[in-house]
Amino acid sequence: MSAPARRAGRRASPARTPAGEPPARPASRAAPAAAPGRARAGAAAAGAAAGSGGKGRTATAAPAAPRHGTADAPRRARPLSAAPAAAFLRALAAANPSPRTELHYTDPFTLLVAVVLSAQATDAAVNRVTPALFAAAPTPAAMAALGAEGIAPYIRSIGLWQAKARNLAALARLLVERHGGKVPRERAALEALPGVGRKTANVVLNVAFGEHTLAVDTHIFRVANRTGLAPGRTPREVEERLVRRCPPELLRDAHHWLILHGRYVCKARRPECWRCVARAHCNYPDKVLVPPPAGAQPARRRGAAPAPEAGGSA
Repeated sequence: MSAPARRAGRRASPARTPAGEPPARPASRAAPAAAPGRARAGAAAAGAAAGSGGKGRTATAAPAAPRHGTADAPRRARPLSAAPAAAFLRALAAANPSPRTELHYTDPFTLLVAVVLSAQATDAAVNRVTPALFAAAPTPAAMAALGAEGIAPYIRSIGLWQAKARNLAALARLLVERHGGKVPRERAALEALPGVGRKTANVVLNVAFGEHTLAVDTHIFRVANRTGLAPGRTPREVEERLVRRCPPELLRDAHHWLILHGRYVCKARRPECWRCVARAHCNYPDKVLVPPPAGAQPARRRGAAPAPEAGGSA
């Protein structure tokens, strides 16, 4: 055998150990199992690194989504077909032929201000602060003159009052500078104003100008998904499906029927199905058909903190 071959054979042979000593542990042998807490932390870190492209950003592992049909999440309703969806809306219309917004206003400007204030606040809370605010600043020019510092004391009792004061001051100033002190009736112009998104623009276009728009707030989003009327993952998706499903002659008032239904009947924590006029056309699989005993508390999903009903916008 040549010298190179002998040297290669020596490199490939297992290492010799002195007599009486155990052989060396193979390098491939698994390390001892880590403690449960460290193992979970390591797995979360590894998952975060993999999700971030391996760049070393840290993140906590996302909890597993609750399974539908368990106490953690309600079962999903099957989407309604066109005929039952129309029947659902017609039942709401028959029960309330002349629906109106619950926000107090006198003109398009005061409506716009009230809707901006209603974000993450109830209509009742907004109605408590707007009389004094509108008395002090009934026009865009007067509101702009107040400024954020002057607006703030009137609205301190509602959520996000500091940001809303800044938005209202800037909004009023732009109405004066760009629109002659008038509220525009074009969607793009409305949504260009501070604090005004698609939902607020839809409410103003519908209530102030009679447009056939449909604003989707948390109440309508819940009703559309829970009943199967117009399931969607986002408010925009729900809005587009509702518009397609709604009979044209009902479209202008559909927003009011659905928001009032979600606020007073199809409530977030416990729907009052026993008094729902559209129950026969609803695909919600867990209907509450009997009123609970007096004083009973609504059941809550595990791990969820109690939350007040979300604010309305019309």
